[in-house]
Amino acid sequence: MIRSIYRILYLAASVYWSLVRPVTLGVRVILERDGKVLLVKHTYRDGWFLPGGGVKRGETLEQAARREVSEEVGVQTKTMCLHGVYFNTSEYKSDHIGVFSCADFVLSGKMDYEIACCAWFSFDKLPVSTGDGTKRRLMEYASGKHAARTGLW
Repeated sequence: MIRSIYRILYLAASVYWSLVRPVTLGVRVILERDGKVLLVKHTYRDGWFLPGGGVKRGETLEQAARREVSEEVGVQTKTMCLHGVYFNTSEYKSDHIGVFSCADFVLSGKMDYEIACCAWFSFDKLPVSTGDGTKRRLMEYASGKHAARTGLW
């Protein structure tokens, strides 16, 4: 029931975004351990994505990234690094996404209602349904070039 509600809310938001075209700010986190990355499937959309979400009023990008991974997948982060800030228009928004990387964390496995499942994947064996922007960020990260970047999602 809750998953159906999330899907309906997501579809309603998509219609709103297509009409209003808001400027939004979000975060994603590359959680890496033993050469693998943690990806999530949401209850309201298809595909695999990096955990993350929206930045709340009064939050820094890093605070939002820490909060989102804690809420979504029960991760308590320690050291985080800014990977880059990207611009995305795929959902009719002017969406700016801060991407962080973290290899120093504790995972409880407690997932939020909006997460259908999460799993670890090798950087070279990502699921076919991984989002294109997510794939690009992970290939950048796996290349070993960790200087902060900007660009299109």
